[in-house]
Amino acid sequence: MNLTIIGTGYVGLVSGTCFAEMGNTVTCIDIDEKKIENLKKGIIPIYEPGLEEMVARNVKNKTLHFDTQLASLKKCDIAFIAVGTPMGEDGSADLQFVLQVARSIGQNMVNRLIIVDKSTVPVGTADKVKAVIQEELDKRKVSIEFHVVSNPEFLKEGDAINDFMKPDRVVIGVDSDYSKEQMSILYSSFFRTKDRLITMDIRSAEMTKYVANAMLATKISFMNEIANICELSGADVNQVRIGIGSDSRIGYSFIYPGSGYGGSCFPKDVKALKKTAEDHGYNAKLISAVELVNDKQKFVISKKVIHRFGEDLTGLTFAVWGLAFKPETDDMREAPSIYTIKELVKRGAKINAYDPKAMDEAKHFYLKGMKGVTYCASKYDTLKDADAMILLTEWKEFRSPDFEKLKVQLNTPVVFDGRNQYSSLRMENRGFEYYQIGKK
Repeated sequence: MNLTIIGTGYVGLVSGTCFAEMGNTVTCIDIDEKKIENLKKGIIPIYEPGLEEMVARNVKNKTLHFDTQLASLKKCDIAFIAVGTPMGEDGSADLQFVLQVARSIGQNMVNRLIIVDKSTVPVGTADKVKAVIQEELDKRKVSIEFHVVSNPEFLKEGDAINDFMKPDRVVIGVDSDYSKEQMSILYSSFFRTKDRLITMDIRSAEMTKYVANAMLATKISFMNEIANICELSGADVNQVRIGIGSDSRIGYSFIYPGSGYGGSCFPKDVKALKKTAEDHGYNAKLISAVELVNDKQKFVISKKVIHRFGEDLTGLTFAVWGLAFKPETDDMREAPSIYTIKELVKRGAKINAYDPKAMDEAKHFYLKGMKGVTYCASKYDTLKDADAMILLTEWKEFRSPDFEKLKVQLNTPVVFDGRNQYSSLRMENRGFEYYQIGKK
């Protein structure tokens, strides 16, 4: 098929590249000329394992193209809208970019076309997209058949290529047999059994994305709430997690205590779902609680540091391992590291930080211009003159460090573990003063 992907952010670039990998002819469109020129040169704007190699391969095979114009619509079968939906001040999703793209499609389409909302959008967005496109066609005084489809993405940052190529499910919201048939054909190469292709009405598909992320966020906040109760009551949340995770109805996924969730999806989607409820006159108390617990959880580690070293941290240096909100990505949006570092710095502390991928993001955006923060070339370089180590992202290289080296190089053998990566008993036997989530 001939596909046009409008938007070369995380979702658009991964989707377009994976579709091209399966033999489709894909053109990715973006108004950012510099980004498009870089993509043509093989310079990828995000870090995602395997993406750079896959882009280069498909550009070489001429199945993947990049452009700033919508000329590809002339031969296009399906156009995907994959632009950002930033969070508004009231928590709602801002649809201005989605509707701008819809307007451009209406102005440029010439043949029967399926338009797919790939962006995460509120319930009812497809109706707005359809109305805008029809408005532009009416202005042109032309009659062209088109169908709007909802096809939410369920990609995990750090494992997006695998998620797209081997999906658990593909959700498609349709209102016509033609769009259902064409979308089924498009995705048929990604799985052999049709039970992974789930078709439903458009509004239900739009809602599914928000509900999926809110459910996962709920599990995280629930477990963090339990961790805080365990710490106060003397129970060990790590043992509790094993005890409940063995129940097949619960499982082990997303029940690891930590410093709260971050990233581009969970915070934004939880707020948007809460706003959707408010717009329909419903007070979503559970969803509100999920957000409240998470907001507080991001300060748990900084509070432990302050409790141990005091309110005035002047003259103290802390080694921070991990800046990204999760491993295998450079994404720092809403990362717990931002909150922890800011709390310590404003009390006079200095920070030696290291992350395998996210340090440029920290330098140029999230911690830009922050005094007292030094970026180091390795995890061990952060230990120089440091009074304690703080682990905030569970990168693989942090799982089994040289603990003797860690102990010797720190001024005091103190470790704050915001992801519960280490065994408290083993750390204490090694001579560390060890603090983690959910255990005194």
